[in-house]
Amino acid sequence: MTKNTGKIGTTKQTYSQEIDEKIKQLGDWRGQTLAQIRKVVKSADPEVIEELKWRGVPVWSHNGIICTGETYKAAVKMTFMNGAKLKDPAKLFNSSLEGNTRRAIDFKEGEKVNEKALKALILEAVALNTLKEKKSSIKKPAVKKTAKKVTKKA
Repeated sequence: MTKNTGKIGTTKQTYSQEIDEKIKQLGDWRGQTLAQIRKVVKSADPEVIEELKWRGVPVWSHNGIICTGETYKAAVKMTFMNGAKLKDPAKLFNSSLEGNTRRAIDFKEGEKVNEKALKALILEAVALNTLKEKKSSIKKPAVKKTAKKVTKKA
């Protein structure tokens, strides 16, 4: 996608280039962590679409948003839009656990990213989005309405 949001770069850039710039501007462990997360997302789903939304937050989509990569002072947060529907056998989700929809992983400085388990979550999120897309594209059969005969009582 080549739309420029104007938030990060000063010249016309693709979203991927703007995410590169964001990682470079962070210049610390958060940039390294965001780059590692991005690499895992792109390796799990080579067809993923990268965008920047909500004031420069990287967003990865495939038939809907898979996850976001938010950066804060003390954490890099990876939020899965439908995380509550995903199996998490490696117990990666450690944030936003109270809701019915989203789940997040907060990566703190010095923590290692379990790439294998993260890739499995991403693949499951893509599969869920794809399934939802297929279900919504299946047309329901038209219901034929029949007129009821109205009889007047005398």
